[in-house]
Amino acid sequence: MKEERETSMLTSVRQNHALEHATIAILSRKVSIGTRMMGRSTWSGFYIYGDFSTELIAEAAREALARLQKGEAELAISPFCGTNLAVTGLLAGVFSIIAMGKENQIRRLPRVIFAGVIAAIVAQPAGRMAQRYVTTSSNLANVSITRITKRGRGARTLHKVETAHRWD
Repeated sequence: MKEERETSMLTSVRQNHALEHATIAILSRKVSIGTRMMGRSTWSGFYIYGDFSTELIAEAAREALARLQKGEAELAISPFCGTNLAVTGLLAGVFSIIAMGKENQIRRLPRVIFAGVIAAIVAQPAGRMAQRYVTTSSNLANVSITRITKRGRGARTLHKVETAHRWD
């Protein structure tokens, strides 16, 4: 029972992460270029940080959910996701350690820099893959939006989009 609950909570976070990305992608097409926004997902929903009306957030979230449920899985993958930064840091560290070898430090430096650059290049597709298979789930057939609440004003506005997940 505990393992089943933990699995459903992890799946909920992954689904909400996908819905957060899709909502931000849709929202970004509806607002002016350069508008600042950020999201964060939890097992019970997700937060959108930015100066938006609740109606605009609701419209974007509902459209995102409908499009993901119709199979538009690419909406779940974001080039701006923190997963990309984490994968880049991890790969740069691992590649650099491998490149260090056992030679003296001066001779290692070009190799370490090169390894870091290669890691940053490899990390772009690796970050997208990590989102697709680890940190998001675009299968939202069992998800519904239950409530959207707003806190703060202006640049400090935050909306919580709450979700429900059916586990048949």
